[in-house]
Amino acid sequence: MNFQAIDLFTILPELVVLITACAVLIVDLYLPEERKDVNQLISFAGLAIAIAAVGVVGLAWGPMPTDAFGNAFVRDPMSDLLKGAVLVVTLLAFAYSARYMREREMWVGEFHVLVLFAVLGILIMISANDFLVLYLGLELLALCLYALVAFNRDSSTGAEAAMKYFVLGALGSGLLLYGISMLYGATGQLGFDAVAAAVATEGMENRILVFGLVFVIIGIAFKFGAVPFHMWIPDVYQGAPAPVALFLSSAPKIAAFAMAVRILVDGLPGLASEWSEILVILSVLSLAIGNVVAIAQTNIRRMLGYSTISHVGFIFLGLLAATADGYAAAMFYAVVYALMSAGAFGVLVMISHQGFEAENLDDLKGLGERDPWLAAMMTLVMFSMAGVPPLVGFMAKLLVLQAVIDIGLVWLAIVAVVFSIVGAFYYLRVVKMIYFDKPELDAVIDGTRDARIAVSVNGLSMLVLGMFPAALLSLCEAAFVG
Repeated sequence: MNFQAIDLFTILPELVVLITACAVLIVDLYLPEERKDVNQLISFAGLAIAIAAVGVVGLAWGPMPTDAFGNAFVRDPMSDLLKGAVLVVTLLAFAYSARYMREREMWVGEFHVLVLFAVLGILIMISANDFLVLYLGLELLALCLYALVAFNRDSSTGAEAAMKYFVLGALGSGLLLYGISMLYGATGQLGFDAVAAAVATEGMENRILVFGLVFVIIGIAFKFGAVPFHMWIPDVYQGAPAPVALFLSSAPKIAAFAMAVRILVDGLPGLASEWSEILVILSVLSLAIGNVVAIAQTNIRRMLGYSTISHVGFIFLGLLAATADGYAAAMFYAVVYALMSAGAFGVLVMISHQGFEAENLDDLKGLGERDPWLAAMMTLVMFSMAGVPPLVGFMAKLLVLQAVIDIGLVWLAIVAVVFSIVGAFYYLRVVKMIYFDKPELDAVIDGTRDARIAVSVNGLSMLVLGMFPAALLSLCEAAFVG
């Protein structure tokens, strides 16, 4: 691996996030308890600079992919968009979390440091062009998330959720690593380009490749939370502190999408017919189990967990199309879902207060009377998740369905539509409780400026992106040109 100084410019966003995390780690040592908001300011500044760095690097190198560190790291239009989306979602997560974490005496520098290092892991995964680099980014992300889920040391539910996540995460990572080792054994390569070239010459002739593919897809499915590897999602969403559940439900899903594209599309295009068939099964199971089981949930966090599983099914629909339009539709869906999930959990964070967690559906009753603007933003998010036009969730679903129909799988599109209709029930039930039920709570809702700005951006983006999707869609399509 040859190192060149210009490689440091290519990884500028990652360097900014790393420096920000280290700055918070050091500054926090000297901050008194009443000055912990400085950590938030440093994190905001670092993330804003990182977003600018993504733009600068993208403009400097242009639409052509640029590699660094001996082709182990790649910057391309897909990485630029996904990194920008992850950084924006993380900004929103920090904006929502201040009051919640402060009231529960968790407003410490370690929270910001762990989230920033998790973001660093995601950025590395997004630009990985090598199995080894991808796995290092994945483990950096996973180790931070394990600690974040158990961040509330006084919560037995959180400790239980973290333990489940750790055990199942270790199993998923082990299976992924086993699959990578089989692919390496079959091809003798770790770089995705070299693996693709080796697979193109051998294909199905080499059975080790096929076994490796199966284990790799299991690892990808676990990180997405697809059925039947979804067991951890409802428990973790319920047990983790609400701001952690917000972050975990959004940014890592973009990382999982990037991992799927790098491995399947960049590394194993010669086995597209094989992995597409596996993704068909995973998508149908995720759509069915996710939407049907979500109806029975009274805990809104668990409901959103099963909702995540159903949305993963839609992302898989775009990937299994194995076309440029399908990949672009799946990428559009992944970015949109991250924003929708951040908005839904953000509202729950704002409703929660000291000594009370907004966890049950009943906690949203009468929100329209208690806080009309917050209720309107939650309604936009729920309608978008349900796929109601003209919100962006409708456009995301439409693009994925179109990609599936274009390859002749009309039956699969019909299945997706049917389960979307089933899923609309539990989203509309939330809206009904917000506006047509009497409030059972009268506690003060978070009215801090940062949280209000974040929820407004979240909610209104559902409408703006739905009415004007061309800009985001063109960026997604540009990532898969040629």
